[in-house]
Amino acid sequence: MPRGRYSLHDPHDHTPLAVEHFHCAPGPSGWRYVSQLTTPSGDHHGSVDLALDELGRPIRLELHAGSWQVRGAAIDGVTWVRTDPTGTHATEGNVRAHAFTGTSPAFLVATARLLRLTPSGQATRVRLVAFTDPVLAPLTVDQSWALVNSEAHATDNGPLTVDEYQVTALDTGEQHAVHLAGDVVLAAPGIELEDLDTPPSRFDRPETDGAGFDAGPDFDAGPGFDDGPAFG
Repeated sequence: MPRGRYSLHDPHDHTPLAVEHFHCAPGPSGWRYVSQLTTPSGDHHGSVDLALDELGRPIRLELHAGSWQVRGAAIDGVTWVRTDPTGTHATEGNVRAHAFTGTSPAFLVATARLLRLTPSGQATRVRLVAFTDPVLAPLTVDQSWALVNSEAHATDNGPLTVDEYQVTALDTGEQHAVHLAGDVVLAAPGIELEDLDTPPSRFDRPETDGAGFDAGPDFDAGPGFDDGPAFG
């Protein structure tokens, strides 16, 4: 079970934004990531709880930022409920998208797990709902991901495979690199891995590029989870 600490900063001017203390682990039915965020001064800033099924689909998401809250899952695309700081107003949303994203490194690992790419260099399109800081406002984004390199490095715990992805924002054409080792982000814009207590979990490589991933507009999101009316 990897445990560690990321520092998050503005990718343009490098202003420190938050520190994310995390732990994550694969299980018999998927993968789960839990974290607590603090401001650079040490105050509580929010939290992330993300669970994926064996195909990388989000079966449960709970985000907190300040007093805002979002709960969501892969139901008819992706569905979520966003609650304001007073707790009196809840807004439900649904988009024909594949998964969620946001500032947490968890979402980079989750997208890579969903796409299940191999190092062919071919790009795969994915539609995501991003929850943006500081109020977790939903924004639908289209990206393309390509696994451009995968290299094994010798470590004291055996070979460690580092995957390099090229991610492109399809609305602007902006590109950036994401480096993952299993379920840990080694480097990405706005993210630095500051500390890691235990090695990353290893994921099996799929046999084919993008196996089973349907990027079309009428994809089957598959079963979600039942947590009561409007996510309880």
